[in-house]
Amino acid sequence: MNSDDLRKYGHEFIDWMADYLGNIEQYPVVSQVNHGDILKQLPDSPPDKSESMDSIMNDFKNIIIPGMTHWQNPSFHAYFPANNSVPSILAEMLTATLGAQCMIWQTSPAAAELEERVMSWMRDMLGLPSDFTGVIQDTASTSTLVSLLTAREKYTDWGINQSGFDDKKFRVYCSTEAHSSIEKAVKIAGIGKNNLIKIPVDKNFAIIPEELKNAILSDIHNGFIPLCIVAAFGTTGSTAVDPIEQLGLISKKYNIWLHIDAAFAGNALILPEYRNLAKGIEYADSFVMNPHKWLFTNFDCSAYFVKDKGALIRTFEIMPEYLKTQHDNVANNYRDWGIQLGRRFRALKLWFVIRSFGVNGLQSKLREHIKLAEYAENMLVESGKFEILAPRLFNVICFRFVPSIDLSNEALNQINTELLIFLNTTGSVYLTHTKLNGNFTIRLVIAQTNVEQKHVDKVLNLIFEYVNKFYS
Repeated sequence: MNSDDLRKYGHEFIDWMADYLGNIEQYPVVSQVNHGDILKQLPDSPPDKSESMDSIMNDFKNIIIPGMTHWQNPSFHAYFPANNSVPSILAEMLTATLGAQCMIWQTSPAAAELEERVMSWMRDMLGLPSDFTGVIQDTASTSTLVSLLTAREKYTDWGINQSGFDDKKFRVYCSTEAHSSIEKAVKIAGIGKNNLIKIPVDKNFAIIPEELKNAILSDIHNGFIPLCIVAAFGTTGSTAVDPIEQLGLISKKYNIWLHIDAAFAGNALILPEYRNLAKGIEYADSFVMNPHKWLFTNFDCSAYFVKDKGALIRTFEIMPEYLKTQHDNVANNYRDWGIQLGRRFRALKLWFVIRSFGVNGLQSKLREHIKLAEYAENMLVESGKFEILAPRLFNVICFRFVPSIDLSNEALNQINTELLIFLNTTGSVYLTHTKLNGNFTIRLVIAQTNVEQKHVDKVLNLIFEYVNKFYS
């Protein structure tokens, strides 16, 4: 295929993409296929001869699309979103066309310098301290691992990178509600799962500082080395926010790296009215949030900020002869700012999104989502049939149906499991759950790029329909 074929099929594909997004609500949000349905439609062996693009595209429509869960459907209320938007999609097309591998400045100066500028924009949009420097990672999971590795090396004067582990016994601390990626990171970093200390949370599911301090003192007494505290600005289960300032003071007193995992809720910091929740952020050594979750930028795009960029670079830099250039002493070579050598041109789509929406437009979108979440929460509470299981700080409602106060938790867990199955089986909405204090908790996330009140009303009506039908 050549550039003429690209022009021909490119137009056809763009038409399909526009139709898909314009008619996305006609698709079931959750794929309705059974396990193995897609696999049995795919040949066991690859084709020996070239197949036409028309044939490939037909199979895409008839085999692949029915097996997709449609994350861009406004009735997607599950997990946290992986949003996109038209400007982001257009930028991704350009990125794919350029096909650049942006590992160092020389391999694409515009990619490096745009990333530098866009990340300074993001820092200022979020109200982060001016001494933070940003780099785009793929995910928050990678960013947390990068933080732990940097903390490990800085503490040991880069000794582990040089000589491997000795007998140092590090400890990492997070709350019992923290994301599973922290556990994965301590395993990969060689610290060990048993050295991740999970601290109890309060009634709002935020870490208890006094419990953290006690754990640190106990570890020091027993010969362990407190290495890193991971604070949550918006836990995955309920979007609880840890008391950043108190954790910051503890980290400073005991010389412990403080990393803030703000993957989803950190996007709300573009709203000045939410920055009081991040009081004390100046104590942090690193911070991560994902524009690919709630700033309408295609997955993947994770904004990672670090106070000591020299420590970050020293942890990851490597200089084989074939990568040396005459610009190494003056330019940002982002291959040294994280795990990957090869890097996609992620800054382009973030640049497109920020310029297309404008800061005011992004703020308006987030405020509308938060307003819709408040509306949904009020509707559930006013019905008198639901219990809110965690404070709503942003746009995630954690609730359960309570048909009778006389029912046991076990019975309520089963009833709410059945409610969630009913909602998702309809195909018209998608929600997921967590457990809070052992209670099966349905999470209603209102954050998809194009969600409107009619979509919130749709999920509420389905909930009330089920309740009234089976528990009237």
